[in-house]
Amino acid sequence: MTIAFNKAFFASSLLLFSTEICIAAFLTEGFIRHTFGDYLATMLLYCAIRSFVKAKPIYVALAVLLFSFGIEFLQLFNLLDHLNLRHNNLAVIISGSTFSVSDLVAYSLGTLTIFLIDIKTKTLWKL
Repeated sequence: MTIAFNKAFFASSLLLFSTEICIAAFLTEGFIRHTFGDYLATMLLYCAIRSFVKAKPIYVALAVLLFSFGIEFLQLFNLLDHLNLRHNNLAVIISGSTFSVSDLVAYSLGTLTIFLIDIKTKTLWKL
């Protein structure tokens, strides 16, 4: 693992981040807001890491998946309530507010999707 800037992953990160902002700003409920947004969030995190870290895609994918699952399980144990941050909007946006198995599925599918895209296009994105 080394530090190296990757333009393609950085551009992908910006596109995914813009998409996430649009989803958050214009949708308040439904499949796209709750499930597809989580699917894209793992892809965003993967691309953000790969923008600056040159590592084997499987390691990045596993790290992103473990991080995403960790955040979700912290929701299960009501971490925001224990830290008295339930009414802090930024904390709720970053960590989420409720545990959902469908979120775990979305994280898994998002990570798998971006991992497969990465390994299939590594000649374009220059691993």
